[in-house]
Amino acid sequence: MNVLNSFALLANGEALDWNQIPEYSLSDFIRNVSEELELGARMVSFFALPEGSEKRLVAVLALDSSSVLCVSRSQPFSGSFPSLTPKYPEAHLFEREIYEQYGLLPLGHPWLKPVRKNLNVIQDPKNFFSVEGAEIHEVSVGPVHAGVIEPGHFRFQCDGEEVLHLEIALGYQHRGIEEALLGGPHRLSVYQIETIAGDTTIGHSSAYAQALEALAGVQAPLYALWVRAIALELERLANHTGDLGALANDVAFIPTSSACGKIRGDFLNLTALLCGNRFGRGMVRPGFSPIDCEPKRLALLSDRFEQTLRDALQAVGWFWDSASSRARFEQVGSVETSMAAKIGLVGLAARSCGLVRDVRFDHPTGWYRFAQVPLAVWPDGDVFSRAKVRWLEMQHSGEFLKEQFNSPPEPESAEKITRLAPDKLAVSLIEGWRGEICHVALTDSEGRFRRYKVTDPSFHNWMGLALALRNQAISDFPICNKSFNLSYCGFDL
Repeated sequence: MNVLNSFALLANGEALDWNQIPEYSLSDFIRNVSEELELGARMVSFFALPEGSEKRLVAVLALDSSSVLCVSRSQPFSGSFPSLTPKYPEAHLFEREIYEQYGLLPLGHPWLKPVRKNLNVIQDPKNFFSVEGAEIHEVSVGPVHAGVIEPGHFRFQCDGEEVLHLEIALGYQHRGIEEALLGGPHRLSVYQIETIAGDTTIGHSSAYAQALEALAGVQAPLYALWVRAIALELERLANHTGDLGALANDVAFIPTSSACGKIRGDFLNLTALLCGNRFGRGMVRPGFSPIDCEPKRLALLSDRFEQTLRDALQAVGWFWDSASSRARFEQVGSVETSMAAKIGLVGLAARSCGLVRDVRFDHPTGWYRFAQVPLAVWPDGDVFSRAKVRWLEMQHSGEFLKEQFNSPPEPESAEKITRLAPDKLAVSLIEGWRGEICHVALTDSEGRFRRYKVTDPSFHNWMGLALALRNQAISDFPICNKSFNLSYCGFDL
């Protein structure tokens, strides 16, 4: 039997009737998912769903080469299920989350440490691996850090200066956003979505809007799709500029560091010119565009953008011209391509390892169906590669935006979404600046959210940072960490 017959197929941004999704016994469900992963599918989302006193599992896999998503579900059960993690490490964090949230034990999972809820995790050494040896020592960092940054705990097992193992404990900003969305959409739902990760406001609100449009059977006007693409690429440029400046600061290259801090603000101000908020709050809404970018404002936006882009490319160019600074990034914090694929890296972290993974290319929706942004891929998997991919994406996004500013579609009238279809499941993927954002929304018989599952790209990529530190000097941690620049709150939800 073709394993794909065991899944319901859909495209990104589409919805299915819940009863169209194949249901299998637990053993058959796990076997089907395993076989599809073996054939090259990628795990996009994997979660549990309450069914009375029991639970069921739902898997969403991506077939990137054919731009298809496939969904399957298990029959309700209780107790335990066979773990996928030993053979498919990309499932490890999903299974830990399922165990933590619903008590379903993944039998054979190698390490069921807390994901979010146990804030006392760092007090219990049993929650961490330890390495024994005469010269071994342990270094603990956080969760409170010296700078004004988010909380996270890092525990290093070191042999002298060499890091043998790094474990990362998060969860200090667990806000219960998925639980708050249940029974929605409420009046507050869109605002809760916008705060999943403040630096990815546009990415998450676009995924939410696309999911609701699929559930309501509504097609957003072309103008709204154009505005979302503009906002997404401005968000990408602002964050890549800030990250490259921060990386330059970590190796004491002050010209680029100082300039990029200011230029990042200039990109944010362009977003504010569009919607009144530097991070894009209020800019994306399901079914329509609240933004009317009239010709005068668009001309001002275009002029300011071209100057800001020139400034950004010049400032980062100074860094690339500095051989001693470049050398500090080369062969530092490397993740092999095969390992990146096994653990399920997404976004720029994946593309920096030579993996061709970009929702805009593999599963295009919205405006990206009509106008593509070239892919930026670099093969080496080190800090240099992650910086280089950012640099290339800045150039590609810049050219994309200049083209879009010159040919905007006409504004269109649209109706706001007032009701979602009952008993539907929608999958929405957006390529945020860090990588793939996934929202899976399931409605009940009244058209309200029965389950809303969010997967920020950081959920996939924190393990990449841990692997990048292996066999590195502990002094390389700051630039490795910044080269990924993952979200604590986007992970914690």
